[in-house]
Amino acid sequence: MTSTNTQIISYSPPPSSSSSKSTHQFPYEVFLSFRGEDTRYGFTDHLYEALISHGIRTFRDDEELVRGRVIASELLNAIEESKIFVIIFSENYATSRWCLDELVKIFDCMATKQRLILPIFYHVDPSDVRKQSGSYEQAFLDHEREADAEKKEKIKKWRSAMTKAGNLAGYDLQKYRGRKQLKGYF
Repeated sequence: MTSTNTQIISYSPPPSSSSSKSTHQFPYEVFLSFRGEDTRYGFTDHLYEALISHGIRTFRDDEELVRGRVIASELLNAIEESKIFVIIFSENYATSRWCLDELVKIFDCMATKQRLILPIFYHVDPSDVRKQSGSYEQAFLDHEREADAEKKEKIKKWRSAMTKAGNLAGYDLQKYRGRKQLKGYF
């Protein structure tokens, strides 16, 4: 796994006045959605540490889940309680049903609760996400191969969310190689 020196920064904590009330209504300022096998011990770990070191309350599943509780409900609650969603689209993101369910829930929150989604395209082309091509095409073919009628409806929601995500302005890390900062979101 390659190491990355990308730094997330340009964050100034909000002043502690009543005008910053909206910032404090969320237990988490950032929710990280990622495929663990692709990025957990590399990019996502560095991103998480950078966010935390700058005082940004961040949900990452291995740090925040309460042991012994049902994972699905914990993740869905964390999504509902987050202000910004950083989705790290990596090669195997679409192979994970958990990631795809998170993605649908994230878009539900964006639509109903005016939340911000920041996609990061980690060694994948944004058009592969948008069109479900490349490794994303194979992942969806695998999901569809074993799908009953109920799961086919779920797959439609996954595809729709994936298309929406691919259409969002985000960061294509292949374009940012060599740059040291991603600014403007935190």
